[in-house]
Amino acid sequence: MEPEVMLDDKNLLAMKLLHYFITEKNYNPIILQGVENEIWLENLQEDCKVIRIVSNYIHNNEQFDFDTFKTKKILSKIKRKTLSFNINVLSIFLDLGENVKLDEISNPNLMYVNVTNEKDIKTSDLLKRVFPDLDKKMTYEEKGEALFMKITKDINKHNQEDAKKVEKTFKMKFPMITYILISINLFFFFIPYIFGQLGNVNGIMAMYAPYIRQGQVYRLFTSMFAHASITHVLLNCYSLYVVGSQMESFLGKIKFLFIYILSGLAGALLSMTFSGNTASVGASGAIFGILGSMLYFGYHYRVYLGNVIKSQIIPLIVLNLGIGFIVPGIDNACHIGGLIGGALSTMALGIDNKSTTFEKVNGWIITAIYIVFVGYMAFIYTA
Repeated sequence: MEPEVMLDDKNLLAMKLLHYFITEKNYNPIILQGVENEIWLENLQEDCKVIRIVSNYIHNNEQFDFDTFKTKKILSKIKRKTLSFNINVLSIFLDLGENVKLDEISNPNLMYVNVTNEKDIKTSDLLKRVFPDLDKKMTYEEKGEALFMKITKDINKHNQEDAKKVEKTFKMKFPMITYILISINLFFFFIPYIFGQLGNVNGIMAMYAPYIRQGQVYRLFTSMFAHASITHVLLNCYSLYVVGSQMESFLGKIKFLFIYILSGLAGALLSMTFSGNTASVGASGAIFGILGSMLYFGYHYRVYLGNVIKSQIIPLIVLNLGIGFIVPGIDNACHIGGLIGGALSTMALGIDNKSTTFEKVNGWIITAIYIVFVGYMAFIYTA
């Protein structure tokens, strides 16, 4: 017969709080090396981004000041990792000495509350404001070992479900749409090229502002599948393969295709504004849209991709835009238009398990405003 699990009041209170924040509010544990007697939790979608449950005994103001200093140091690391400029943290102390003078509302980014029992939760103005349902969720029918098993089981189940969601998102799928888009780009270059008709085909498909304003609106879409040279088409197809296969896997085929087409359209419209009587071809506007989508996606998964965003995605975007400003003949307006269109359309479609309905509605509104704006600039303002 197994011995009954015995928990003292402090550990039981810590487990109840942990159960609430993980299973009810979707906070995730943060793994910190060298940190003892405290649990860090993060949910960057909540108003209160980070929660600390501190069971270590702090008996005077000197220890409390050191704890605050340590918290700020750790918080600065979390900011860098998650690309967050402003993160607030709520520290819940379970064993605070009477000599510590604690002001719950002294700092909006470093909030503190002393909770020695469940009664303190009900009487804390801070907790009632930030987590108004906390005191109601702390009541359990189970006692003793049964309560310990329930809390442990619920937390493990929640963590497993979250892990499955993340695994499903990042598991690579066959990028069928990416391969189809690459095939279309290659078809519209090499078939005319082989038969000596590349110039004629590009003349029909190219983004040429005067003809588009005269009614050949189809050029806004066909121009993203036409290319000027072998080097041009191969570089764009390789770029599309690298970034497209990733984002199609992350977002899904329908979302990916929508973002690609809308980004290409946005890029072509902004290109019209600045191109004058110069023709433009290429998939780079749509590809930059995929980079914008990758940037938005990575920001939502910055706990996992924070270092990738800083070391790869942002430098890649900056480098390519920089080349576009330096090297003549590159349609950087198309790149910028596509980049913005990709980020906004991804916001509108939403990131699975991350985006809220409010964010997606705002995304559709901002995307519509953006397309109307670049359309006005292309057809009316610069006409």
